[in-house]
Amino acid sequence: MSSRVDPNLINELKQFGDLNVEACFNCGNCTAICPLSGDETPFPRNNIRRFQLGLKDEILQSPDPWLCYYCGDCTTTCPRGAEPAEAQMAMRRWLTAQYDWTGLSGILYRSKALTYGTVLVTMGLVVVLFALFHGPMVTDRVEINAFAPVHVIHILDLILAAVIGVLLAGQVFRMYTYIIRRGTDTPIPPSVYLAQAWVLPYHFVTQMRWSGCADRAEGNDVEPEAEGRLPWITHILLVSGYIIMFIMVVGFLPWFQTDEIRSFFHPQRLLGYYAAVVIIVGTGRALWSRLRKTVQVDRHSQPSDWLLPGLLLGLAVTGMLVSIFKYMNLPLATYASYVAHMAVMVSLYVAIGPLGKWSHMFYRPLAIYFQEVKQKAEEREAQPNLVPSGAD
Repeated sequence: MSSRVDPNLINELKQFGDLNVEACFNCGNCTAICPLSGDETPFPRNNIRRFQLGLKDEILQSPDPWLCYYCGDCTTTCPRGAEPAEAQMAMRRWLTAQYDWTGLSGILYRSKALTYGTVLVTMGLVVVLFALFHGPMVTDRVEINAFAPVHVIHILDLILAAVIGVLLAGQVFRMYTYIIRRGTDTPIPPSVYLAQAWVLPYHFVTQMRWSGCADRAEGNDVEPEAEGRLPWITHILLVSGYIIMFIMVVGFLPWFQTDEIRSFFHPQRLLGYYAAVVIIVGTGRALWSRLRKTVQVDRHSQPSDWLLPGLLLGLAVTGMLVSIFKYMNLPLATYASYVAHMAVMVSLYVAIGPLGKWSHMFYRPLAIYFQEVKQKAEEREAQPNLVPSGAD
C-alpha cells in the first residue's frame, strides 16, 4: 500500500460536506462509541487522521468510510465538535467522485447550481422530445401505447439502462482497483472471492449492518436518535419498491405499460401499487426528517440528499397518477402524467443516478465484500503450514 501525502486533502474534502476535522485531536471517543467499528476497522478516528495527514492513497485503498451508516452518535458525543459523522459522509461523496471515471459526479457534488440545473434541463429536454415526437393523441379514450409506443420506449429504456450499467461497471472496477489491487499485498486466490460471494447479495438486500446502528454497543449511554430500527426497515422497503419498479420498467415494459383494463388484483397493478406506496412513504419520511433536522443525520444536507428522495417521490406519484387517470378514463391527464413520469425518471437516472447518491447502495455492500475478502485472504496467509502426521 502506498502512502502519498497530499497537503490540500482537507480543503478538497470540505467541498463535499460541512465538517470541522481540524478540530479533532484524536481522542478516540468517536471510535469507542460507534457500534459498527472494530479492531480491523477503527473508523471514524482512523479516517479523520488520514485526512489530517493528507494520506490520500490510504483513504482510497480503504473500505472503512463505506462501513459507517451515519447514526450520529460519534458527532453527538464529540468533545471538540469535529463533526466526525459528517466527515464520513463527506468522505463517501469524495470517494464517489474518485470512482467516477467521467469526473461528472465530482462536478455535480461541488456545485448546487449545476446539480439542480442538470435536473431541470434533463426534465425540460424530455418534455420537449415528447412534444415534438409523441404519437397520436387519442382523446375519447386512453391509449398510452398510441401516444408513446411501448416498443420505442422499451428500446430507449434498454439503451439508458445499458449506459447506466457501463458507467456503474467502470466505477465498481475503479473501486475494486483501489481497495483490492492497490490496497493489499496479500495474494487473494479465486476461492476466497467465491467463498465470500454470498456477502454481496446478502448485504445488498438486507443492509444488515445498518440495523447494528440501533443495537448500541454495550455500555453506550447515548440515547439513539434514529428511532431504533425504523430507518433501516423503511430503507429496505424503499429499495424493494424501487427495484421492483426498475425491473418492471426496464425488463417487462410491454407487460407493465398497457392499455388493457385489468383487475385491481392483477399482479401488474399490485406490484406497481406496492412499489409506489413504499417509495412514497419512504421518501416522504426522509424529506420530512430533513426538513425538521431533529436528528444528527439530517443536520447537514447536500443537493443529492434532497434530489434523490425528491425525484423518487415524484417518480412514484406521477406513476400512480398515470394509473389513476387511466382507470378513470381521462386521456389528457393520463398523457400529461406519463410525460411528467418519464421526465422525472430520466432525470433521476441521468443527473444523480450512477454518478451520485443512488450508487451508494452498490458501494456499501461492495465495501463489506472487499473487506471480508481481504480479511479472509490475510487469515489464510497467516495460518502456518501444517505438516501431516508421520511425515519426516
